[in-house]
Amino acid sequence: MARNYAAEIDTLKKDLSEIKEMLKPMIAMKASFNEPHKKVGQIEKMPFMHPDPNIMNILDRLENDCGSKDQTGCITYIGVFSSGGRQADWIRHEVNTDDLLKLIENKMAVKVLACIGNNDRLNILLSILKKPMTVAQLVEECGYGSTGQVYHHLKPLISADLITEDSKSEAKGVYFIQPHRVQGIIMLLAGISDMLDPQYTKGDWDQSS
Repeated sequence: MARNYAAEIDTLKKDLSEIKEMLKPMIAMKASFNEPHKKVGQIEKMPFMHPDPNIMNILDRLENDCGSKDQTGCITYIGVFSSGGRQADWIRHEVNTDDLLKLIENKMAVKVLACIGNNDRLNILLSILKKPMTVAQLVEECGYGSTGQVYHHLKPLISADLITEDSKSEAKGVYFIQPHRVQGIIMLLAGISDMLDPQYTKGDWDQSS
């Protein structure tokens, strides 16, 4: 069977065209490193941080707003989490990082971290994130010896409005994570993940305690 060289050449041209389109963001990114970046206030514009133009549009807006308002920073985050028959969606846009830093100054950050920064409470949160549970189920799931141990760690989580009893459940004493708290827990874990990522840090957390 004779080869159709014309068709093969057309295919190669099409493939080369697609490769060029794929390389355009990388070429533009490389070029941007050799050019001085524009600034808005104290904020240096960082083009081509991400290949998705929609995400870059959000970053561009954050840089402009942050620089024009003389803020230390500005962040946007969105997400969805579904487990145990419950779903949480969240969108926080243009959050001023100066307000976030105040959570350290006014001692609220240490209060929150002290409340959940305990292995037993974190295990309870993890279990209930997976699905709503009773105290008896938590005893079995987390390996406790008595319901009293679970109640001991459950109490501060309930007081902090992280966990509440499900009044709509047919069974009594079923606890679940407050829907408006889910995103905070997930985003806190996302921050911890960044701290542990060797791409960003070479520290040894085992030696830090």
